[in-house]
Amino acid sequence: MKQTIDISLDVSKIDKTALYESPKTGKKYLNISVLIRDEKDQYGNDGFIVQKISKERKASGEKGPILGNAKIMDWDAPRQSMHGSEKSNGYAPQAQDDDDLNCIPF
Repeated sequence: MKQTIDISLDVSKIDKTALYESPKTGKKYLNISVLIRDEKDQYGNDGFIVQKISKERKASGEKGPILGNAKIMDWDAPRQSMHGSEKSNGYAPQAQDDDDLNCIPF
């Protein structure tokens, strides 16, 4: 069974000091974890995304910030069209301005 997990992140909550650069490629990375619950929450989310932090920070009692939510999409379930403009998987893309794309903080 194919599954997709849709993720929504609040990038303003990312601890930018945890971003690291690959010495080989120069690309920047952020380590995160997706925690899946046994039951959906009140909003239909199956889990949430947490920024991973160092062992030292974790040992001092600190927890990584919760960055967003995750929802498992069941591609084998019958499709229901909610509105004519939405895709059959229930995902409705949101319109974005060019300004939205330029405000990513990294």
